[in-house]
Amino acid sequence: MGAGGLRTRAAHTALSAALALGLLLHRTDLRRQEERGELLQPLVFVLLVLCSVLLYFKVSLMDPGFVQPDEEVQAGKTEEQSMVTPPVSSNIKMRRCGYCMVKQPMRAKHCQLCQHCVRRYDHHCPWIENCVGEKNHPLFIVYLSVQLVVLLWAWYIAWSGLYFEQSWDWLQHNIFLITSFLLIVIFTIVVLLLLISHLYLVSCNTTTWEFMSHHRISYLKHSELENPFDQGVVLNLWRFFCSCHLTAWEKIYFHRDSEPV
Repeated sequence: MGAGGLRTRAAHTALSAALALGLLLHRTDLRRQEERGELLQPLVFVLLVLCSVLLYFKVSLMDPGFVQPDEEVQAGKTEEQSMVTPPVSSNIKMRRCGYCMVKQPMRAKHCQLCQHCVRRYDHHCPWIENCVGEKNHPLFIVYLSVQLVVLLWAWYIAWSGLYFEQSWDWLQHNIFLITSFLLIVIFTIVVLLLLISHLYLVSCNTTTWEFMSHHRISYLKHSELENPFDQGVVLNLWRFFCSCHLTAWEKIYFHRDSEPV
């Protein structure tokens, strides 16, 4: 873990803890419920915040789908890994990455920041200090969903503690809640837009990289189909969220690309 990643993850954890603790200590609906002995909602809120932080660390620290060098794959592949890694026909030629010289499966891309090629590369996320790829993309969307629920609930809690008066004392007394409210609104908009865009891309079986660089990617630019990987919304979502195996995208590409349009 690099120093930059350590600082980013520490900042995320500290900000989440500070906002949650502040909302519990100020005169919000959550605090009033706690004083009345109604502990269910405060407990659920704290557990939800904890769940979002744990998901954040899981997504940021897990392997996003790094492509392994040929010699490592052949020498160190376990039985479980053999089942997970999809076989590719010997007739299909895989190009070598110009940076790390590994054979790149289709839809993989080299990340300059991670110094690895990533399967079904979506983007490098600076907030999690990790790539989003084939292995951690589904969990990334789950994390965004949980984070959105936490933010919407926190927005309501912060609003419940605000009472408006035109005085300097009032502003000093409520400066934390006002700041928290504004931060929560900003984060909510960002997370909501991210979640909507990723769900749309997943339903089409495309990635952020492919969507933004369609005209520069050879396997998309030379395909007769607009999106050779699209198998319909239901199958796309099923393959994305429910498949336990990596996908040999070359097989889908050459099968779909040969179909009459």
